[in-house]
Amino acid sequence: MEASIRAKLETLSERYEELGDMLCDPEITGNKTEFLKLSREHAEIRPVVDAWTQFQELHTALEEARELLDDPDMKELAQDDIGRLQGEVAELEVSLQKLLLPKDPNDSKNVILEIRGGTGGEEAALFAGDLWRMYSRFAERRGWKLTPMSMNEADAGGLKEVSGLLEGKDVYAMLKFESGVHRVQRVPATESQGRIHTSAATVAIMPEAEEIDFEIRDSDIKFEKMRASGAGGQHVNTTDSKVRLTHIPTGLAVESQQEKSQTKNRDIAMALLRSRLLDREIQKAEKARSAQRKSQVGSGDRSEKIRTYNYPQDRVSDHRIKLTRHNLDGFMDGDIEDVIQALRAHDEAERLTDLDRRTDDDDGDKGK
Repeated sequence: MEASIRAKLETLSERYEELGDMLCDPEITGNKTEFLKLSREHAEIRPVVDAWTQFQELHTALEEARELLDDPDMKELAQDDIGRLQGEVAELEVSLQKLLLPKDPNDSKNVILEIRGGTGGEEAALFAGDLWRMYSRFAERRGWKLTPMSMNEADAGGLKEVSGLLEGKDVYAMLKFESGVHRVQRVPATESQGRIHTSAATVAIMPEAEEIDFEIRDSDIKFEKMRASGAGGQHVNTTDSKVRLTHIPTGLAVESQQEKSQTKNRDIAMALLRSRLLDREIQKAEKARSAQRKSQVGSGDRSEKIRTYNYPQDRVSDHRIKLTRHNLDGFMDGDIEDVIQALRAHDEAERLTDLDRRTDDDDGDKGK
């Protein structure tokens, strides 16, 4: 194990002991905010410290087994133990490196899912509707809750744009690599010549932002109310229930007409705006990180074509990791777990490479 990684683990172990002592201090226990903050840090460090303790115990056992090689009566048994222990030490070292990877603070958050039909007209709207159903079915498979926030239906079917709140365990961690341009190739039902058309839809996965994540001053918001339009019943054309909020400093604007109540629509629009502003900051950070490591996964480029759904060939291809799988009908029915896990594994491998590179750089600097 690299010396710099050992140093980081030793530092975390010392911090863990320090936090344990602090959490027993009456002044800390009497301060609820501080106690919760330190308790959270203590709980986050514990898996790393536990793994590091186990690694040290295994390493000690390995050294003891090697010492027995000189004993003729114990040599065979020692060789068996050495082989087993070396494997366990290697596996645990990889686990420790993963535990040391910087955690995305948004991974445990719920997300706001937005899908917009892109190039392709009516077919793009139909595809957007298909993607909405795909993520809805995936949410059902994982026991998540999907609540529509806004929906703009197309005249010929499908969705011009749609957004919804996805709630569940580690939703953002699972779906954050779904952002980007999704392209479909298929023969539209209205195509009499049987020609294959290409259309696209854009997916945005944004962590649900709370007020503590992004403060928005009332003076920075332009509020507009107007008559709703489209499907929704008689109230749509008789009440000013539709709401538009514009964030003046950035020019970002959101609308909501999903509810009959103007107040509810304002709350929905504010939640959308807050999450878009947080997402804007995340995209800036992701682009900077991508520029450093030259990786496409998680690059934050919403104009990037990330996946193609080819119906004539019954395949779906993710262009970032060059992964292709078949049974497109199953995929569109929400069976997308394997592709999502492959994207997460690729990102983890890239970050481990970055960690190794930084470690080598740190060791090189120390040797100068």
